Amino acid sequence: MPPRDVAPRSSAAQTRRAIWNTLRGSSGNLVEWYDVYVYTVFATYFEKNFFDPADKNSTVYVYAIFAVTFVMRPVGSWYFGRFADRRGRRAALTVSVSLMAACSFVIAVVPGRESIGVAAAVILVACRLVQGFATGGEYGTSATYMSEAATRERRGFFSSFQYVTLVGGHVLAQFTLLILLGSFTKDQVSGFGWRIAFFIGGIAAIVVFWLRRSMDESLSDEQLAAVRTGEDTSSGTMRELLSGYWRPLVLCFLITMGGTLAFYVYSVNAPAIVKTAYSDHAMTATWINLIGLIFLMVIQPIGGLISDRVGRKPMLVFFGVGGVLYTYFLLTYLPTLTVAAASLAMVCAGYVIITGYTSINALVKSELFPSHIRALGVGLGYALANSIFGGTAPMLYEAAKNADRVPWFIAYVTVVIGVSLVVYVCCLRNKAPTYLDRERGHAFATD
Repeated sequence: MPPRDVAPRSSAAQTRRAIWNTLRGSSGNLVEWYDVYVYTVFATYFEKNFFDPADKNSTVYVYAIFAVTFVMRPVGSWYFGRFADRRGRRAALTVSVSLMAACSFVIAVVPGRESIGVAAAVILVACRLVQGFATGGEYGTSATYMSEAATRERRGFFSSFQYVTLVGGHVLAQFTLLILLGSFTKDQVSGFGWRIAFFIGGIAAIVVFWLRRSMDESLSDEQLAAVRTGEDTSSGTMRELLSGYWRPLVLCFLITMGGTLAFYVYSVNAPAIVKTAYSDHAMTATWINLIGLIFLMVIQPIGGLISDRVGRKPMLVFFGVGGVLYTYFLLTYLPTLTVAAASLAMVCAGYVIITGYTSINALVKSELFPSHIRALGVGLGYALANSIFGGTAPMLYEAAKNADRVPWFIAYVTVVIGVSLVVYVCCLRNKAPTYLDRERGHAFATD
């Protein structure tokens, strides 16, 4: 059971330090998720560079690559989770952003299908697999770091910035598309403009590499020293996770499955539906999606603050009930709308619902594990559910649409969210003391 002794109230100096560590940590998260989402935002523009436009399944292939990269997320979460629990959060986050930068540069310069044939698609898949590996490490480690670096009184607020920057990466990708569409023709964006977007991601990641090197480490010097000297052989190991913390691991998976599926349906599939509905008005679709994602980004801290007052469980239950009831309306009626304001309102309503999950999910999972196994437990539980349910959502929706089986997809999404809702109601306690309450993180422990 988690320890029950509660730490004293945080000082003003500790709060200031938490703010700076959150800013440093979240800047890297922003860039890494830009690199993730620039792929889906520009997918319809670069697909002909890698696949034959005459093939009616080319769009499915592009989203299949997006889904396949999620296979590497559990591997990345294992590797970087172990790395972070044994060598520190800062080092793990620095390595992950370096991998993202390298792959973005390769995608930006790789020749197209007409020059090197099938090798172009092979290189694209290889780069996306490595980026999936890096992203698997990014989520668990950044979730852990931002939860540990936060003050107890505002832990929901500070940790919500993981999704502020995660969604912010999507916003930047959409904003990049908007600028390119305003500067070039649609054919030019499909020809070379999409490469600029990937190149920007690589440059930004290099900048973040230096920022992350200046972050405070949230693991204590004693913990790191014990690992270095061989005194501690259990931190960050699968043996320790599966023998002592398998129940929190399973709970982490079940908490994630409905939330991650809803997040990708609402924030990836829905914008793609908008683009299709306004196919003759690309700028209109881009503006709808951009404004919607900015709205989603802005309301994350509000969700975090609410959770600091009412607890985490009510927020998750709000998401679960809303997701079960709203998914049908979103996927059924959004494709039929042709009025921009109506489309934006429907998308934003979905974003309010998923904020009940996104604003606090990293913190809820971090509270399940002690520091010596936290990055591995959070990362692996998330990555397994994310790979199975989240990463496959765009591909499954495209396949269902092509087969005229969208109602089946809607039923699938609703059932998965419903399972997570049962877990939220039956398996979580509201405002119960957690490991983080005693540890409070070491990033702001002294001045």
